[in-house]
Amino acid sequence: MTLQPVSLATWPTPLEPAPRLAAHLGLDQLWIKRDDLTGLGGGGNKVRKLQYTLAEAVAAGATRVVTTGAPQSNHARLTATAAARLGLDCTLVLSGPPPSSRRGNLLLDELAGATVVWAGARPPAEVAAEQDGFVIPFGGTSPASARGYVDCARELLHQLPDLDTVVVALGSGGTTAGLVAHLGPHRVYGVDVGAVPDPRATVAGLLRAMGSPADPAALRIDGSQVGPGYATLTGEVRAALSLAARTEGVFLDPTYTGRAMAALVAARPQGTTVFLHTGGLPGLFGHPELQD
Repeated sequence: MTLQPVSLATWPTPLEPAPRLAAHLGLDQLWIKRDDLTGLGGGGNKVRKLQYTLAEAVAAGATRVVTTGAPQSNHARLTATAAARLGLDCTLVLSGPPPSSRRGNLLLDELAGATVVWAGARPPAEVAAEQDGFVIPFGGTSPASARGYVDCARELLHQLPDLDTVVVALGSGGTTAGLVAHLGPHRVYGVDVGAVPDPRATVAGLLRAMGSPADPAALRIDGSQVGPGYATLTGEVRAALSLAARTEGVFLDPTYTGRAMAALVAARPQGTTVFLHTGGLPGLFGHPELQD
């Protein structure tokens, strides 16, 4: 029998029109799917995935979950808060050495009661494997957890049956894979943020494992916004952050949604377009290039 997800939020998330941003960009229709408003721990797309991975952890009798991420990982923050909601202990293995101060997501990790282990020069996954607990993969992404974005795709089609394009940040690949599995590759525009070496192969592999194979060449993946790397902030992304805030009062983050918005600004897709807001606002307050 298929394992049922645990309940961590209230669904569906809102779908809001963005007329001023659409007019600025010359788009026919632009909507924002507010998965930043999932309610748990500051919101974000990882909640949909965690409903499946934490169901697996609970079914396995786990009392502690372990996961990995960058110092400002949204997935780590939401794993910590979801674990707290379910009464589980949580260990976060974060890359690199400990920073000089706790800002953004790091502060929220601490408030949620997570134990933070710094990997230093070692790969975080290697350190995570040494911890005691149920290990949740990088970004919370697995073929099972990607079903959370099959659920989101169903919501979108109920809210906006004639949608043409969904623009979404592509990190560990699960969000994009889940959308593609239900909407098809022609309607999903994934924007690579530089989190994995080969995003096309990553998404294609997840789709195969989900039983929804797609030709990797058919996937719409935009690699133009990676810039010097995952943790960097480009001028295009900085401009996109300002544009979204000043036209629609919507705050984006510098690593994921900022890159996705920069790609939307450059591509300007026509038809009925949805921008999937995957959250990440706390990262604004922890990004070194946005601090005084």
